[in-house]
Amino acid sequence: MLIEQIGGYPPTIKISIAPQAALNSMKPIPKPKRWQFNPDHSHIAISYEGNEVGFCAPEFATKIVEAFNENEKLLEENEILHKALYWTCLDLLRRSSGNLNQVNELRQQYMERAKRPDHGTAAIAFLLRNRQEELDISDQEFANFCNSYKLSPVELKDIYNGKEVSDSQLKALARILGRGVDELTEVRDGFTTNELRILARILGASPEEITSELTDVQKASPVKPPLKKH
Repeated sequence: MLIEQIGGYPPTIKISIAPQAALNSMKPIPKPKRWQFNPDHSHIAISYEGNEVGFCAPEFATKIVEAFNENEKLLEENEILHKALYWTCLDLLRRSSGNLNQVNELRQQYMERAKRPDHGTAAIAFLLRNRQEELDISDQEFANFCNSYKLSPVELKDIYNGKEVSDSQLKALARILGRGVDELTEVRDGFTTNELRILARILGASPEEITSELTDVQKASPVKPPLKKH
């Protein structure tokens, strides 16, 4: 609607209505729909053992197929390793005149021992074994190396046997392993310093008391030292 004042006395006012097309052009622009399709966009089929299982954009097809094939390869290798471990355990039981029905139990024990502990003394011992492998030195040489950083051979053996790691030992271990004391504290306790404080407030205890309780509960099984090099 347009309002126009024309001269004269008294003044005359002219009112005109805009065409419908102009009104239509003033309507709000509709929001685009969330779900749409593009008939001009091409996709590549992905198949498994000759059967099509899905489609994806060309720029992602190669990476997706490579990732799936790598996963298949890992699964095959994992199956081979499990079979090899089974036959090895069976052979050990035969040589030691053991109960052959315990082969799966023995295999499980070796698998548990091979897993990397998340926290506790066992996790510290795991890091020490890795450090020795990195340095490629014998047990005696590694013991001397640790002793040069103020961790005695007796203390090293105690850690391998699952004995609690003290705060003073963490300082020496930090230098041996090339890691921060705070990082090793988290590995030993399983909690960050801030998490321990929050847990202590909730339970109405000190962080030191919580750490002591967690150490008692989370003590890992004794860790076997690495094999000696000849």
